Amino acid sequence: MSDFFSNSWSYYIAIVSLAGVAWCVWLLFTQRRWLKNAPPQVEDTGHVWDEDLRELNNPVPRWWTVMYLGLCAIALSIMVLYPALGSYPGLLGFTSAKQVVAKRQELAAQIKPLFDRFSALSVEELAGNAEANAIGKRLFLNNCAQCHGSDAKGSPNFPNLTDNDWLYGGTPEVIVKTITDGRHGMMAPLAAAITPAQANEIANYVRSLSGLTSDPTLLLAGEAGFKKVCFACHGMDGKGNQALGAPNLTDSIWLGSSSKESIVNTILHGREGVMPAQKHILSQDQIRMLAAYVWGLSNK
Repeated sequence: MSDFFSNSWSYYIAIVSLAGVAWCVWLLFTQRRWLKNAPPQVEDTGHVWDEDLRELNNPVPRWWTVMYLGLCAIALSIMVLYPALGSYPGLLGFTSAKQVVAKRQELAAQIKPLFDRFSALSVEELAGNAEANAIGKRLFLNNCAQCHGSDAKGSPNFPNLTDNDWLYGGTPEVIVKTITDGRHGMMAPLAAAITPAQANEIANYVRSLSGLTSDPTLLLAGEAGFKKVCFACHGMDGKGNQALGAPNLTDSIWLGSSSKESIVNTILHGREGVMPAQKHILSQDQIRMLAAYVWGLSNK
């Protein structure tokens, strides 16, 4: 309930919740004949079917009324103790987020003895341990395969983790940091600085760096444009910069498509990719085990 944009929604939900209980109590009060000692009066509606089947209006049973009054009392107790009235946090301070954290801590305590057995091993040693590798693979399939694929070979816009081409570096320490804190890579759009024709020239030059077919008449102009607007991230030689996550443009590995149209579109409109941080999902022991598995994919 803390996600409301204004307090009016919180008040609205609180009023509706309390009004519902109040209406139920009022309705039961109108049927209060059960409080009197006099025997309940059965009303005849006057409807008769098949000559002797008469419809009667019996008063509400006492047990039914008491039960619903009790339920109203329980409802009010829940509203006071738990966050059921808009943004009111409740006396117990319960939230589903706290419950998730508690469950996660409970699970971490249960599996801690398993990971303690590997705490003295480095990431490289974990990668060579069959049991640790199996645990890392399960962690990968549960948390990473959605983007990188079950075989870790990625797909367009999702990196292949089985080769030796790394945007930010492939050392165990860097992989641990990437999994822990995530990555946010962005190729800035250049449409405001260059024309589509210039982007086409640069795209031809970029394709030539990795040996792809290109228009030789555009290479000179493309090289000049590249060294004017692209070198700051990719370097004068186009081999990238792992400190910035800028890819190497001289190899045959492409995060997206290597087509000229795709490269032109990337130059003009940019590209953005996010690797979610896992530090709030996985423990440090699990991250090390996962990093060892990923590192081992390209370091047999």
